[in-house]
Amino acid sequence: MKNTYLEVTFRKGRPFAAYLYLPRAAGVKSARTKQVAPGILVDFSSADDAIGIEITAPIQVTAQQVNDALKAIGLATVSPEDLAPLRAA
Repeated sequence: MKNTYLEVTFRKGRPFAAYLYLPRAAGVKSARTKQVAPGILVDFSSADDAIGIEITAPIQVTAQQVNDALKAIGLATVSPEDLAPLRAA
């Protein structure tokens, strides 16, 4: 996967969880997870590359918090529009 994209799971019309997929080679799986902020977990591959961000409380997490997590692991930030589906419901 070459591009970052957001997947949101809804329950009863409200965002329940979300996952921000980060660029990675095909077939790469999560080997460990680290909490970087309340409601934000980063998944790492066995090579210790960040491969995704789990957002366990999408209603409470802000775009700034997600971008702070991305900066903390040395990755480029995303625009608030990229995270707009978190506020869709």
